[in-house]
Amino acid sequence: MKSISKYLTAALLVSVSLVSCVPPGGDTGASGGKSSGGFGGFQFIFLGLMILVFWMFFIRPQAKKAKSQKTFIQNLGKGDKIVTIAGIHGTINKVNDDGTLNIEVSPGSYLKIEKSAISMEWTASINKPAITDKK
Repeated sequence: MKSISKYLTAALLVSVSLVSCVPPGGDTGASGGKSSGGFGGFQFIFLGLMILVFWMFFIRPQAKKAKSQKTFIQNLGKGDKIVTIAGIHGTINKVNDDGTLNIEVSPGSYLKIEKSAISMEWTASINKPAITDKK
C-alpha cells in the first residue's frame, strides 16, 4: 500500500505542476485574443493519463486480488487448515453445497461458516512451512 501512495503522490505533484504552467485564462497572443493553441488537446491527454494512473494503481490490483480470492475459496477442501476473518482457527471438516463450510475448531467442536469469511492472507501464513536456520 505504501508503494501505491508513493506513486500516487508523485503523479499528483507532476499533474499540479503541469496544470499550473499555464494561466487559467489560457495563453493570449500579442493580438490580445485567444490563440488557437493546443492546450485544449493537452487537457484531454492529461485526463487520459489520469484515468490510466487510477486504473493501474487502484482498479487492476483490486481485480487481481478478487480473482485470486475467488480461486482460493474454490480450491478449499476437507482437511485444510484455515483462519477466518474473525481470527478463528480451524480445520475444514465438510464443504457444503450452499456455500458454507463445517470447520472443527477443537476436537469434537464444529462451526458452520460462510466460505467468504475465510482470510486468504492469514490462512496462507499459517500454512507456510516454517523456515529453518541453516548454519
